[in-house]
Amino acid sequence: MHHATDNRPAVLLAMGPGIAERLFADRHRDRLATLARTDPRLIAHDLAAATPAVAAALAEADVLFTCWGATPLTAEILDRAPRLRAVVHAAGSVKHHITDACWERGIAVTSAAAANALPVAEYTLAAILFAGKHVLRSAQRYEKLRTDYDWRRELAGAGNYRRTVGIVGASRIGRRVIELLRPFDVDVLLYDPYVSAAEAAGLGVVPAELDELCGRSGIVTVHAPQLPATRHMLDARRLALMPDGTTVINTARGSLIDETALLAELVSGRLHAVLDVTDPEVPPADSPLYTLPNVLLTPHIAGSLGNELHRLTDLSLDELERFAAGLPFADPVHSAALNHSA
Repeated sequence: MHHATDNRPAVLLAMGPGIAERLFADRHRDRLATLARTDPRLIAHDLAAATPAVAAALAEADVLFTCWGATPLTAEILDRAPRLRAVVHAAGSVKHHITDACWERGIAVTSAAAANALPVAEYTLAAILFAGKHVLRSAQRYEKLRTDYDWRRELAGAGNYRRTVGIVGASRIGRRVIELLRPFDVDVLLYDPYVSAAEAAGLGVVPAELDELCGRSGIVTVHAPQLPATRHMLDARRLALMPDGTTVINTARGSLIDETALLAELVSGRLHAVLDVTDPEVPPADSPLYTLPNVLLTPHIAGSLGNELHRLTDLSLDELERFAAGLPFADPVHSAALNHSA
């Protein structure tokens, strides 16, 4: 029984259709009900064309709880949310819905980017270890030959002992990949213009310029943000620097690699690739990426999916609990940092 002095925040859920159903299990709805004075069944899919119920909830909202497909928070929409003080984003990047108008109004923002980084790094670790063992090629050869072929000779150059892995970008995901690689006997090179030599030493990696990293690594994995400066950072020239048989892993954004140049290297068989993202995001139906034997192509599955969405929800509800208790967010998003992060 809640009395008139209920000072819990009013929270409005704002995200694309079908997402809240995957994000919230019953236990999450129960927890939200204890943290907020809100109807957890009301979900705003489009704040720009608000229903009367959504408009009323927006006018009262202290916090927006957002996820994928949230409406961009323009000045016009914020004018209809005079009490709004915070946005809790239960996903990674906030760039598609947090606008300058949010920062101008002093709205506090937090995201679950730290949680979403974990499954991407796990996928990357699996890709690195499988690439080093030439698992994809071995499976295909076995399927074709269906006998005890001379794989020991064919795989003489394979293996993960002292293999050099090049990491492009010490983002949250890049740093998590570095952590996950610690138990293994691999040598890690890092290219990141924002990381000092001392910081690289602290991470246990060797700093390298991008050309040097491409020339020395047997596996190159990309974890840089999508920015004008990072478009096609792996271009034809840098791909050509990679030794024969190098595997390129991309779980970041397709635009970071010049896909035309990469396709030429893959069709020739010189390089291998594990691609969870492409440019465009779904390759055309006739793209060789679907059928090349030296490519593992997945449909952008590295990030949170299935039960992993609940990690995002748990983390976001932790932040909401902090807000309700008058505490600052544990993992705030700062406007200045968005210029060189995802």
